[in-house]
Amino acid sequence: MRIIAGQFRSRPIHAPRGRNVRPTSDRLRETVFNVLTAGVPEALAGSVWLDLFAGSGAVGIEALSRGASMVHFVESARVAAAAIRQNLQALGIKGGFEVSERPALTALRQMERAAITCDYCFLDPPWADAESYCDVLALLAQSPMLKPASIVIAEHDQRFDPGAAFGTLRRIRKLEQGDATLSFYRLA
Repeated sequence: MRIIAGQFRSRPIHAPRGRNVRPTSDRLRETVFNVLTAGVPEALAGSVWLDLFAGSGAVGIEALSRGASMVHFVESARVAAAAIRQNLQALGIKGGFEVSERPALTALRQMERAAITCDYCFLDPPWADAESYCDVLALLAQSPMLKPASIVIAEHDQRFDPGAAFGTLRRIRKLEQGDATLSFYRLA
């Protein structure tokens, strides 16, 4: 795996080994960022990200590479959280991030209490854990963490649909690529 573009372009990142980790592929990450920037690479400058179920941290690190000012990595697995920290250290990234080693819902509630808001939220729970998609999207739908222009991106198996709407959070776009699908959501 490597960083696709930006300050750390072509630099390698590593994912922890094991069957519980399914890193977002380089190609799928490139698709996410192409959609979000729509030909305007500086569109992410100064943005704040939530990278939930972060795994190796590839999506959040890609965001930092492309100009995000802050990424909140949330990963409950100790081995994966250690991999995120190692990747950040290997790239020499010393600030603009927080690694939260706890379950996503717990971390989100803590961030709400801290009045953290985000521009982008990427979530990629284990594909077999359909409940996590619903729980996180439902929480975000009523959370002050999302601004009117915030975008939530859920990566999921193409055979599973997390849903088109959660309260006022509505799917605005769905892209399939291989066995993965990206659902983009925004507040209505």
